[in-house]
This record gives sequence, C-alpha cells and structure tokens, in this order.
Amino acid sequence: MAVDCGLWCAKYILCLFNFLFFILGTIVLGVGIWLAADKASLISLLKMVESEHIKQFTQPAVIEQLAYVLIICGAIMFILSFLGYCGAIRESRCLLTTYGIFMIIILIAEISVAGLAFGYKERAKSETKTFLQTTISKYYSSTEHTDAVTLVWNNIMAQRHCCGVNDYRDFEYSKGWQTYKENRTVPDACCVLKDMIKIIPEDPKCPTSPHSDNSYFQKGCYDAVVEWLLSNRIIIIAVALGVAIVQLLAIFLAFCLCKAISKYREIEF
Repeated sequence: MAVDCGLWCAKYILCLFNFLFFILGTIVLGVGIWLAADKASLISLLKMVESEHIKQFTQPAVIEQLAYVLIICGAIMFILSFLGYCGAIRESRCLLTTYGIFMIIILIAEISVAGLAFGYKERAKSETKTFLQTTISKYYSSTEHTDAVTLVWNNIMAQRHCCGVNDYRDFEYSKGWQTYKENRTVPDACCVLKDMIKIIPEDPKCPTSPHSDNSYFQKGCYDAVVEWLLSNRIIIIAVALGVAIVQLLAIFLAFCLCKAISKYREIEF
C-alpha cells in the first residue's frame, strides 16, 4: 500500500509539473516558429498598438533574432517536459532515466558555471568583458538601424546610465556604429536622456560633444550592471535557489518513480 501511495504521488506530481512546462514550452516554440515564418503579420499587429515600448520591437531584425531565441528555449523546454510527462504517465523507466540524466547535466552545468565564476573571478570578469565587447564590435549599429543586440545595449545604457562595456571607446571597434555614426562621438543612449523610450538626449550636442554633465560616456556598463546585481543579490540568490530546488525535486521524483516502478513490477511477478 505504501509503495502504491508513493508511486501515485511521485507520478502525478511529476506529471503536473512537466505538463505545465510542456504547455509553456509548446507556446514558446510555436510563437518562435510563427515569428520566424511570418514577421510581417506581427509587425502589423504591433503597429496597431499605441505604445513606444512596443514600437522598439517592430524592426524585422529584432523579431528574427528574438524568434531564434524563442525556438531554442521552447525546443529545450518541450523536449525535457515531454520526456518527463510521458515517462511518468506511462511509467517508463527509460524515459524517466533519460529525463533525470538531462536534468542532472543541466544542474551540473549551472553549478559549474557558478563555481568557476566564483573561483576564478578575475578570469570570469575578463572573459565576460571580452564577450560583451564582441557583441558591440560585431553587432551594434545605431538607434536608427536597430537589431536585437543594439536594442538590448541601448536599453541597458539608458536604464543603467552607462556607456559601452568599459566606456565610450568600445564603440570605436564597431563596424556597424562606424558606418552610421556620422559626426557622433557616442551613441545617443550614452547621453543624459529626456526620453528614455525614444532615446532622445537632453542636450542635442551630447552625441557629438559628450562631457560629464550631459552624458555617461566614461562610465562602463559592466561596473554599472555589477552594482545593480550586488544591490539585488538577495533576490537573485533566492531565485537561483528556488530554481535549483525545483530541479532537484524533479530529479528526485524521476528516480524515485523509476525505483518504485521497478519494485512494483518485481512484486507483481
């Protein structure tokens, strides 16, 4: 009776957990495929909404890059939750074991990244800065020619009051920025803004003649983001622990269910 109760609880908790993620993954994957296949219809819908926040996302390049991100995230969620749900509902040890192993790999990868970042702080800082500088040099263009990377950088700089990774000189290596910058020294988003949504500088001369009063051209976004993370570290740690606990619970239930199924079948025979 105890085996039956434990088997039933583990089975339906795992089913419910993975069913919710299966639905969410299906929606994310479906939206990603729709965006990749038919950008024009989404642009038409978004343009009907009177919101400056939404208008930033009507650029075809932004939608296309967002579509690929959604497809990758949705596919991972879909596959994992499919394995977990089908393994639990059909009481398949093979599917449950595969699901548990994938979840363990993901958890180990997360812990490894966190451990390496903590253990090799300077190396992690250097590699992170190099990666961020690469996103600017390869993909950043301008406010007028927006793609997903440019949109993210503009919003980070506007919200965190910073410029580039280390400072404004990071944009000297951006081919896209050099093509569209005209006479500007810094992007508009590096300036003190009167409109943070449209990225309009308070001082019209700021992009061509930045100084400490009208811009943040000497303040790097890496340090600004680190400051923000440290100020919100309790919330971030709580969220990270919550995610880890959910993953551990899923792994525990998957392997407990495998063991319970094995014992239950041995009793039957």
